[in-house]
Amino acid sequence: MFTTGLVLAAGASVRLGEAKQLLPYRGRTLLDATLELARSCGFDQLLVTLGGAARPIRERVDLTGCQVVENAAFSSGCGSSISTAVRAVDPRADALVLLLGDQPGVRAADVRRVAAAAAPLAVCRYADGLGHPFRFGREVLPDLADLHGDKAVWKLLRSGRHPVTEVPADGPVPIDVDTRADYERLLAGGA
Repeated sequence: MFTTGLVLAAGASVRLGEAKQLLPYRGRTLLDATLELARSCGFDQLLVTLGGAARPIRERVDLTGCQVVENAAFSSGCGSSISTAVRAVDPRADALVLLLGDQPGVRAADVRRVAAAAAPLAVCRYADGLGHPFRFGREVLPDLADLHGDKAVWKLLRSGRHPVTEVPADGPVPIDVDTRADYERLLAGGA
């Protein structure tokens, strides 16, 4: 099976007030940590979306092995990053696995289990709820091309248009860094 990984890193970090992708995390940047995780998952193609802080990210983050997709409409929400990136998905792809660039605590084993799910749409079921990564089968990719706004994948997940498989994952939903408090929790040892 040919699987494309997509790391969303185009946001402007409005709530945080600085480029969260470049925040220090365990001796590197937050985005470097997430891309290292993504590289370890064995994707056949790895895409990363950039937008708000594209220039400094290109200067400071190791993008080796990644195909960069620039999203000029990054301020309209992550839906625009997904709809832009889906155009770059290799035509051989059987599935697309979506990761957040500001969520380095996701475990590679969970990514692999979601990627292997035989379902049009799959999502991790953590102890405290659903969370990334998401898996979209080839039959869902056309729907991704039409996404817009924020929380667009969650709306698609809940739309009932495609069967959804929940893949068990240990522990709580990993921290998604949107605010300074989120970042401080991550640094204090949250996942």
